[in-house]
Amino acid sequence: MLRYAVRRCAGIVPTLLIIITASFFIVRLAPGSPFEQEQTLAPQVRANLDRAYGLDQPMLLQYLKYLRGLAHGDFGPSFKQRDFTVTELIVEGLPVSATVGGTAILLATLVGIPLGILAALRRNTAADHGIAGFIVLGLALPGFVTGPLLALAFGVYLHWLPVAGWEGSLRYVVLPAVTLALPVIAYVTRLTRASVLEAFRANFIRTARARGLGPWRILRRHVLRPALLPVVSYLGPATAFVVTGSLVVETVFGLPGTGRYLVQGAINRDYTLVMGMVIVYGTLVLLLNLAADLLYGWLDPRVRHE
Repeated sequence: MLRYAVRRCAGIVPTLLIIITASFFIVRLAPGSPFEQEQTLAPQVRANLDRAYGLDQPMLLQYLKYLRGLAHGDFGPSFKQRDFTVTELIVEGLPVSATVGGTAILLATLVGIPLGILAALRRNTAADHGIAGFIVLGLALPGFVTGPLLALAFGVYLHWLPVAGWEGSLRYVVLPAVTLALPVIAYVTRLTRASVLEAFRANFIRTARARGLGPWRILRRHVLRPALLPVVSYLGPATAFVVTGSLVVETVFGLPGTGRYLVQGAINRDYTLVMGMVIVYGTLVLLLNLAADLLYGWLDPRVRHE
């Protein structure tokens, strides 16, 4: 298992370097400039700004300087929010997004897997059809629909939970976390149901039944591990997406998270802010996929042997 983990870890650094390199040149070569919307700037002032931020230098030199800054943990200054560095913006917003996203993933795991198992064990019954209806709703309704509905029901009418803002308490986490979790719950439920049904059709399950083992014991000892493999594969990138923040959910509930930074940075041509968010997202994807691969290897020994 240790050799498998080391082999998987060895691929993170070069992959992250490829992501940084491709993102840097794509962002810089795209049409536009961080200062293009500032129409009142005189050409000399514009030239001074380019010089101050190093935009007048050759692209390769800008890239090497950016890598040197990253090696020291410096994402550079924000071109549009000039009172803050990119590091400060990420440090300010990421804990909010991580708290809401982590709660959403935990909720999706604790609800989705049991629902999928129940639907598989009660196949073609009323419970299975009801869960199938929930899956359809969870996948069909976007966050900008479910978010306002939840805020209207539990915030405006019932006055149970706050509908916007952030003070760090659990009351401010519930509604955005549930909004983020609903589609993930639907995916996890569907994957779990399909995987459990497929595992029950395997030959070794027929052998276990012939030995007189009950369905719950078969599920616990023989079915659950292989059935969770597709769920683990899905939860890796899904966790990275949810934890880094959702622009829709953060806008609906007024959360000061990081989801808005990537969109705002792309619109404003804020190169360093876009790069910072891409690096954070890429790092989370790689680390969470690594965790999923290690968990995959623990669940299925054949992966480690290969």
